Amino acid sequence: MISKEGLTHHISAQFNAELEEVRSHLLAMGGLVEKQVNDAVTALIEADSGLAQQVREIDDQINQMERNIDEECLRILARRQPAASDLRLIISISKSVIDLERIGDEATKIARRAIQLCEEGEAPRGYVEVRHIGDQVRNMVRDALDAFARFDADLALSVAQYDKIIDREYKTALRELATYMMEDPRSISRVLSIIWVLRSLERIGDHARNISELVIYLVRGTDVRHMGLKRMKEEVEGTLSETPNVPGETDDK
Repeated sequence: MISKEGLTHHISAQFNAELEEVRSHLLAMGGLVEKQVNDAVTALIEADSGLAQQVREIDDQINQMERNIDEECLRILARRQPAASDLRLIISISKSVIDLERIGDEATKIARRAIQLCEEGEAPRGYVEVRHIGDQVRNMVRDALDAFARFDADLALSVAQYDKIIDREYKTALRELATYMMEDPRSISRVLSIIWVLRSLERIGDHARNISELVIYLVRGTDVRHMGLKRMKEEVEGTLSETPNVPGETDDK
């Protein structure tokens, strides 16, 4: 198990600086992506095509940040040949930037839908669900980044657990919108746009969960992907047994 203090004590001060710099760049990218998600949802709900266009323009900056961080990670691997917790940090950063870039892609998709709906003029059914789920997934992204910043496995676990709630609310919203389209066929095109927005939000939640799992891997040294929430919780709490999963045990993912 590691902490921020334990991670940065090396004989080489330059190595310390390199690790801290690449981590800070990841968190800066995360902050920009979090803003992108928030602005995309706001643009949709408030019919602000200008804000939606800003979200789309930021996507190039996000992509460049991903490339820059990848290069930093490769340089550290080549020059320092890190081991143990340092290696886990570099691996976690290199994987997290992929999820952050994909969150940015989903925010851009929402922004495109926002512009389309602005042009159509009439606000469709589903904005309440978009606002509600949008706020929740933005909080998931923020908490996943905070967990990374603080090496907080408990907070990371709570993000992973919350993803299950998002999945459930997403399915409920889909059923309600499908019923609405059957009752009013004229709304189908507009409501389908909202369904795609909700799909993007659900995927953002999935990527936030991925980042939280990487935080647990970083802190605890165990790959918890595909483990299921029950066993993930046991790992974070240090009570994981060697008993293999039984059929159905991973259904809480």
